[in-house]
Amino acid sequence: MSVSELKERHVAASETVNNLRERLKQKRLLLLDTDVAGYARSQGRTPITFGPTDLVCCRTLQGHTGKVYSLDWTTERNRIVSASQDGRLIVWNALTSQKTHAIKLPCAWVMTCAFSPSGQSVACGGLDSVCSIFNLNSPTERDGNLPVAKMLSGHKGYVSCCQYVPDEDTHLITSSGDQTCVLWDISTGLRTSVFGGEFQSGHTADVLSVSISGSNSRMFVSGSCDATARLWDTRVASRAVRTFHGHEGDVNTVKFFPDGNRFGTGSDDGTCRLYDIRTGHQLQVYYQQHGDNEVPTVTSIAFSISGRLLFAGYSNGDCYVWDTLLAKVVLNLGSLQNSHEGRISCLGLSADGSALCTGSWDTNLKIWAFGGHRRVI
Repeated sequence: MSVSELKERHVAASETVNNLRERLKQKRLLLLDTDVAGYARSQGRTPITFGPTDLVCCRTLQGHTGKVYSLDWTTERNRIVSASQDGRLIVWNALTSQKTHAIKLPCAWVMTCAFSPSGQSVACGGLDSVCSIFNLNSPTERDGNLPVAKMLSGHKGYVSCCQYVPDEDTHLITSSGDQTCVLWDISTGLRTSVFGGEFQSGHTADVLSVSISGSNSRMFVSGSCDATARLWDTRVASRAVRTFHGHEGDVNTVKFFPDGNRFGTGSDDGTCRLYDIRTGHQLQVYYQQHGDNEVPTVTSIAFSISGRLLFAGYSNGDCYVWDTLLAKVVLNLGSLQNSHEGRISCLGLSADGSALCTGSWDTNLKIWAFGGHRRVI
């Protein structure tokens, strides 16, 4: 077969695939008879009234000398771990702004960090394809640095995200540029399960984010550069439980809804979306029109305790607070005094829901506190 014939067949096959993809998209749209916002309006739900004084920047955490890439809160509310391009993990006391640990990493190219449920250890990973565990109670070495307690090696690509299994210090899940997620047994340093890779139902591009269900720790979702999110059951590693379509760009971040029956996503296409894991349907799209052609990408998301608010960080420095029921922006933290001066790269809500922390390429973290009757939403 000649090269020209191969090219013709390739063009024809690509056209067929695109046609089938469009037909699938139209079929999904026909199944979506309404969305959360439409149903809420039909029930006469009133929008949240939210002003700048309800959420204020009460503290700026300064100490990193490079872009902040990731952060995580402890379950007891008052400590935060952050990872930066400066090659360090810093553990902060969120109430006093003091640094309790400054950990120099074996590999400076860190992309993710996480606190263990007990708060006794932290995990991080990055371009070295390894997830490193540090025990915060370990004695420091001669140079004053904290030694690595365990190195979880096995990924063939960068480690993009790590999260401990709730209520367990012994297991965590990582996502990677090798198109897989892995469940690790930290005590042995071995892989318990691999999700994706050679399996046909796995992701077909880099996996960027994972989120474990708070109500069922056996279930987790992953987001990928293949523009999909996938639901996994740790007891059945051979195939994804469900694949969620809708995004038209990389899915940079995923986060379970508080009830565990839904999850949110954020993407390079500038949208956040809400999905139902039971039906596989898309429930809502959160998108703000912009005057210019530049559509800022969504880098990170978090839900309030009740799920009524969705916090979304963007590449242009905006941080929108969405009313999840009515799909309306009720506040933009990026427009407030003392806001970040660069890309919002990560954010997270304290365990009790009373404070939001945002991290940015401006090297700072900021803590935003809810005031008065809005202490927990």
